Formats: sequence, C-alpha cells, structure tokens
Amino acid sequence: MNRSAYLTTGLAIKLLSRLSKADVVVHNKENLPRGPAIFVMNHFTRVETLLLPYYIYTFTEKPVWSLAAASLFKGGMEKFFGSVGVVSTNDPKRDELIVKSLLTGEANWIIFPEGSMVKNKKIVDGGKYMIAHPTGMHEPRTGAAALTLKAELFRRYIFQSMRNRPDRLPEILDSLGLESIEKIQPEPITIVPVNLTYYPIRALENIASTIASKLVKDIPERMIEEIMTEGTMLFSGVDLDIRFGKPIQVAEYHQESWLQQDMTRDSINSYFVSAELKSKMRVPAHDLMQRYMGDIYAMTTVNHEHLFASFLREYPFKRIEENDFKRRVFYATVLLASRERAGKTLFLHKSLKENQAHLLTDDRYKKYANFIALAVAKGVVRKNGNYLVRNRSTLSVPLSFHKGRIENPIEVAANEVEPLKNFQFVLKLLAWQPVMLLRFSLARYLLSRDKAIYATACTRLDPTSRPKKQCGGQPLLLPGIRRKLGVILVHSYLAVPEEVRALAAYLRRKGVWVYLPRLPGHGTSARELSKIKYREWINTVENSYVLMGAICDQVALGGVAVGGTLALDLAARVAGVKGVFAVCPPFSLGSYSTRFMPGQDIWNRLLHKVKMGDRDHDFLDFSHGNPHVNYLQNPVAGVKEVGEFLELMEKRYSTISQPALILQADNNPVVDPKGSKKVYDNLGSVEKEYCLLSYDRHVLVNGERAEKVFRKIGDFIGDL
Repeated sequence: MNRSAYLTTGLAIKLLSRLSKADVVVHNKENLPRGPAIFVMNHFTRVETLLLPYYIYTFTEKPVWSLAAASLFKGGMEKFFGSVGVVSTNDPKRDELIVKSLLTGEANWIIFPEGSMVKNKKIVDGGKYMIAHPTGMHEPRTGAAALTLKAELFRRYIFQSMRNRPDRLPEILDSLGLESIEKIQPEPITIVPVNLTYYPIRALENIASTIASKLVKDIPERMIEEIMTEGTMLFSGVDLDIRFGKPIQVAEYHQESWLQQDMTRDSINSYFVSAELKSKMRVPAHDLMQRYMGDIYAMTTVNHEHLFASFLREYPFKRIEENDFKRRVFYATVLLASRERAGKTLFLHKSLKENQAHLLTDDRYKKYANFIALAVAKGVVRKNGNYLVRNRSTLSVPLSFHKGRIENPIEVAANEVEPLKNFQFVLKLLAWQPVMLLRFSLARYLLSRDKAIYATACTRLDPTSRPKKQCGGQPLLLPGIRRKLGVILVHSYLAVPEEVRALAAYLRRKGVWVYLPRLPGHGTSARELSKIKYREWINTVENSYVLMGAICDQVALGGVAVGGTLALDLAARVAGVKGVFAVCPPFSLGSYSTRFMPGQDIWNRLLHKVKMGDRDHDFLDFSHGNPHVNYLQNPVAGVKEVGEFLELMEKRYSTISQPALILQADNNPVVDPKGSKKVYDNLGSVEKEYCLLSYDRHVLVNGERAEKVFRKIGDFIGDL
C-alpha cells in the first residue's frame, strides 16, 4: 500500500468533500478506539468507499483501508484504488494484509458486511438480517468478524508466547513477517459498527449524468442509476449522518481452548489457521456478525421521509384524509422524541428535534409538500380532494435492484427503518389507531405536556414550589358542548392565561371549546422572560392549534395585545384558521407609550447593553397592568423580542384572508389606537371589522364593562 499516494489522494478527496453540498454530521466520535479496528458499516453508495476512510483518518490520524468488489478494479481504476487504500475482494493476499496491518496498527479497515451496495435498503426478511441482491437473498458476510477474531487471536498468542515461550518468539514473528514484538499493538483489536443515513434520497438528472451520457455510448443501466442518485445527493445537497457505535471487544467471543489447545498444537504458520480451528470459529463469527449488524441498523437516523413512507405502507385503509395523515406523523414525532430522551435506542434527524407543529400549520419547511410531490410523481399515491389514495401495488412490489432508488425512493425509505423496534412499535400503534381515539390521545398528550412544561418552569424558579391553578399561570382547556368550533385565547405580554379566563368562560357558555395556552417566560419570573425568544411564543401558539385541531373540526384564534398579534401571525400562515380577533394589538414598538418602554435615547442605551450580552440586568417598571396577572417588571430583552416580532408581522398582515375583528380602547394608556388601526388597515381580509370602544384601559377583557367586549367577541365567534 503506497502511504504517500494515500495521503496525497486524501487531499483530493478533501477537496471533493468541500465542493459537495452534502451536510455531513458526525456523531459519537468518542467511540473511536485508540487501538486497531475494523469499521463495519451499511453500504448504500460508492461515495462511502472514498469519503468514509478520509473522515475516519482525520479523527484517528491513522490510514483507513477498505475492501471493494473485484468488478470495480478495471482499467485505470485499479491504480487509483490502490492509491486510496482500496483492496479488491479477490486479492489473494487480502486476509494476510488485513490481519497484519491490524496487528501492527499500520491501518484500520472498513468492511461492508452486506457484501455489496444495498440500493433498496431491504435488509430484514422474516425477522432476520438478510441482504437483497440480484442473485437472491443472502445473509450478511461474516468476513469482518472472522478476520477480527483471527487478528486478535494472533495478537494474544504472540504476547502469551513472549511470556511463556520466549525462545519461540523469533520463529513466530519471522513466520508473520514482523521484525520485533514492538511492532505489535498492545491494545485489543475491536469492531466498530458505523451507520450512514442519507436524507433525502433523490435521483435526478445532474451535471455528472449529462457528461457521462455524452462521453460513454451505451452506458450501463447500473452506472446511470448510480450517477443520477449519488450525483444528485452530492451536488444538490443531502444530509449525511455518520454514527459510530461502541467498539465491540472481540475477545468476548474467544474461547480459551483456542489458545491453550489449538494454537499450542498448530502454532503459527504464516497467517493461516488450521481447518479445525477455522471450523470452531465459524459460530462465534456468525454471532459476532449478528451483533454488529444489529448495532449498525439500530443507529439509523430517523427522518421525516421514514415516517411518511412507513405510515403509507402500514396504514390499513386504501385512502387517508391528509390532516389525519399529518396528525399521525406529528404524534409519532413527539412520541419518538420522548423515547429518544428516555435513552431508548433511537436517533432522530436534527430536523425532528425541533417543534413539529409546522406539519399541521404552514409546512414552512416543505417536509410534507416535498414528500407528497415525490409520492405522487412515483405513483405511490394520488390526490382526491382532501384525501390521499394509496397505490398498494406500488408500495409492495419488489424493487428493481439497480433502479429502485429511481423508481420508488418511498419504498427504499420505508425499508431502511424496518429493523428499528422502537420506531416500528410507535408507528404500528398509531397507524392502526382509530381516528377519534388518535385525536383524543393527541390532545390529552399535548395538554399534559404543556402543563408539565409549566411545572418544570416553576420548579426551576423555586425547587419547593408547586404550580397551582389559582396562580393563573397554568394552561387551561375548557370543554364545550359541540366539537364544531374551538377557540384559542392568547394572553398578553407580561400576563398569564388567567387574564383571559373570564372571556373563555363566556365563550364556553356559548358552547365552544376554549384553550388558554401559557406563553414561555410568563407565570414564573420576569428574569426567566428575559431569556425567551419570540419564536418560542410562536411555537406555543402553533402547538395550541394542533391541540385544538385534534378536538374540534374548526379553530378560531384570538388574543390580547401581543397575544392578539400572535393569533394574527398564525392566521396569516394557516389558511385553515376559521377566523381571528385581536384586542388592542400594537403595530410596532412605536405604538407603545412610555408606560411600556422609555424614550428613544434611554431605549437605545439599554438596547446596546442587551446586544452586548447583558440580558438579565435591565428591567423597566410596568405598573399599568393588573397586579394579579401581570409582571411588575418588563425585561428590556423581552421588549426587544416583541419589537422584532412586530417588525416581522408588518409584512404578514396583508396575507390574512379570514374574517377578522380588531377591538381597541380609544383612550388606551399603553397602546396608541393609531397602531391597532394600522393593523386593521393592513389586513387582507374581505370580512373585517374595527371596533373603537370608549375605554381608558389597556386590557379590555377584565374590569368594568368587560361584558360588552365579551358580547362583541361572542357575536363574531357565533357568526363563524
């Protein structure tokens, strides 16, 4: 193996990795062993043969060589592969090279136990690891296990001979072509399972496939597929998660008799073992293979396409309503996330670690839209109104080995997560759950989660505290008579859900369901509020919409001040919102009086301190609220978040199309009526109303003549 050529070519591979748009994330680098190792990993693309050795080399500073199919060593490729440490599976000195380099620590190795690329990701059959191949199903190869067992056996025998028979040591070393005992690695030889998960998997025409088709006549189908799939993944952008499992100590699979009996009898004759000893090692090698195969696939990084594809496969009926489909996927994400946090063997893609309410609101990351577009294009589903109609034959037909990634990437994604027991348990549970039971379970889960989040926040504030309903900070769900319409009421900035409870009780008497969420940072302390970003408030309102949407057929939104603006924000992004109202919503920070924020000079000075990272030490007095529901201090950092949110909203009002109601006090001491009128003027709604009331306070839903405001809002909700 040419070490200098290996390192030089590594620079070219490094350049390739930089040109690629692939986002590579490496997990659990702490599992990389100090001693020699064989890395066993799943094999899906040709890229792995080149890029993975380089990545491992950068972490271990030790060359990493790999095995590749003999069919690839044609023409100039043989010389190239030799320079990057790739050895043909047909090389007669293959085993000798692997064992010797492990003994000396000259190089680590990558071996793909599937034996070839598994393009359709079908690796489980009848509960066993079985590899799909053009020639038929077969078990994974035990070569990596057998070679590691042999190398560790030789290593232990050499050190045993040094202790017990030092006179024989020169003969043994000479037989192995080793100069001295110092060349042997003192650390045990291990097997390190590695998983690679690509997301998304797409096969499209790209620059590489275009060039190849012009340069090569009658290009083979196999090569076209590989260039289209892997070229798209590299140059159009793909997430690649690389996970290193815990090293497996192969010494656990050794039997003492191998050293004391077989090796003493046979000694060492180059890098071979006797037929008898080879036979004895066969069962442990098979057990070891089953173990690392389980470890490899248990580390699959679950992503959105795994969820969508698996639900399409497992759902028992031919058609499914789109919101029901998205709701099941959403519920699966929260259950899987809780299992991951609980330490279950489960790993989620980074995009699944964020709030997933977007699946049922605006789909702003296009996770659902992109998947459905692909599924429709591949004939897996067709749209019929608000329903998806599945093509069962497309979801179950055996995939062409060389064209599966092009013809049906949906099935490939579903195949990939078949071995994940925790994933499959949650998936099957939700896929078969009746619609109403699922909606009830989801709503109960989300309500319990919101209450638990508040309880945790209270505990952080005071470890001895226990949240009580009378403190007004706990989120509250008021059941109605009918499930046709639900209303979400969002309290104002610096307040708690108790602020809108009287209005909620009034609407409940009208027969509708009402939910009062708690915005993060509220109901605890002003200091905690100073650490909150406005995106967290948006997420809370989105989660409330998912909760209420699981209970009621239609959902309306409303709120007070910034709470009303948060309601308007969701209405701007979600066409399914039935209607929206806001009480005294500000248009910008300029809409506020000095009761809420200071003059410009003082504000700029305070804002500078916040930008310098001093978020926790500046607060403004706020004495014009209701002391039983409002903070008396207003964090400067919180005002900054309000300002940024209001600035974001200025461009969104025009996209609101639902019926809308804006209520404002003509003598509001906190929010100038001109600000709420500007909100109204910018609304894109055809049905909208601006109601200016003769009041001299900011919060109109409490205090004297609040019933008049209730009736106005009640009439608006009744019309919906």
